[in-house]
Amino acid sequence: MKIMVAVKRVVDYAVKIRVKPDKTGVVTQNVKMSMNPFCEIALEEALRIREAGLASEVVAVSMGPSQCIDTLRTGLAMGADRGIHVEADDSLYPLYVAKILKKLVEIEKPGLLILGKQAIDDDCNQAGQMVAGLLNWPQGTFASKVVLDKEKQVATVDREVDDGIETISLNLPAVITTDLRLNQPRYATLPNIMKAKKKPIKKFTPEELSVEIKPDLEIVEVTEPPKRKSGVIVSSVDELIDKLKHEANVI
Repeated sequence: MKIMVAVKRVVDYAVKIRVKPDKTGVVTQNVKMSMNPFCEIALEEALRIREAGLASEVVAVSMGPSQCIDTLRTGLAMGADRGIHVEADDSLYPLYVAKILKKLVEIEKPGLLILGKQAIDDDCNQAGQMVAGLLNWPQGTFASKVVLDKEKQVATVDREVDDGIETISLNLPAVITTDLRLNQPRYATLPNIMKAKKKPIKKFTPEELSVEIKPDLEIVEVTEPPKRKSGVIVSSVDELIDKLKHEANVI
């Protein structure tokens, strides 16, 4: 079985985000970029499934500008067998990501498609659900545990819901989106980083995949969240109650 994993290039989670002066987005020039943390978890899970003998190949897919090659090389250094880069300079919103993934699935024919549940730049949490709908595949979202039965061609997924853990069974092929508690991604070792330079990366464009990119939403404005006021230290419970009553007006 082949596993396909989508990985996204985003501003590194440790970077302090700055909004552009014209409020059209956030500053990305001269800013450290890295693989989306949820995508790292998705790739790690695919690698563990392969190492358990339940899959034969892991293919990493990234979409966006030419710099996405660096993100793919990171995935190859972690252990993915090969990469696919869909080069697009325009912003790709979830629906078009899903349409491109659908075309790649039709070409590659994987038995499992794994994505991070969301990207930390837009927090949409939509691409996995959309591609499952386009493919008419079962989906297991917010996965905190994945168990595959190769003989029965079934995946059992524990998924986190508001009131606890829900366990579902999916017939393969299927789409799984990963949550934080699924695993701890590995670090790429130096030998694997060197090996990754020789692993193949195939390139496509949306046009070659017969996907027309027409933005269906417009970002009107990006603003920073309002700054929080500094806290106040009170000397007694009576003073706290007084401030809650007359200043905060919450009791």
